Amino acid sequence: MKNIYLDVCTMCRPFDDQSIMRVRLETDAFYLILRAVENKNFGMILSPVHHEEIGSIGDDYERMELTVLLRKYGKKVSFQMDKIRERAEGLYALNFGVADSTHIAFAEASSDYFITCDDKLLRKYRKLNFSLSVLNPVEFCLKENLK
Repeated sequence: MKNIYLDVCTMCRPFDDQSIMRVRLETDAFYLILRAVENKNFGMILSPVHHEEIGSIGDDYERMELTVLLRKYGKKVSFQMDKIRERAEGLYALNFGVADSTHIAFAEASSDYFITCDDKLLRKYRKLNFSLSVLNPVEFCLKENLK
């Protein structure tokens, strides 16, 4: 089973403005991904950053829904925190944001795919040609033929 690491912005897509075509497509893709996780086609990796970032969401309903989602679908794995910290610091030095650096470090250590809706992050990571496959939710669904 392949492991995926979802950025929090991807998990928040259903709470964004669904009248925007791109948001709606990414929301639908997110739900396809969740179904694949539920069917045990993929493992959805959790990290401490997920809990921290979701815990800081101001909307009570959104925060609660995402917390339930983490409990229901999340897969906990052990991490070597010193290596995660070192990698995150290296990514931060390459001008990735703090949260992005940490998410990527956890994803690189545990997953086959990092899925994000953040175009800037996608472009920057791909430009540096690192080994982890970084995709937006729609690209991932197309690549994995999720229907």
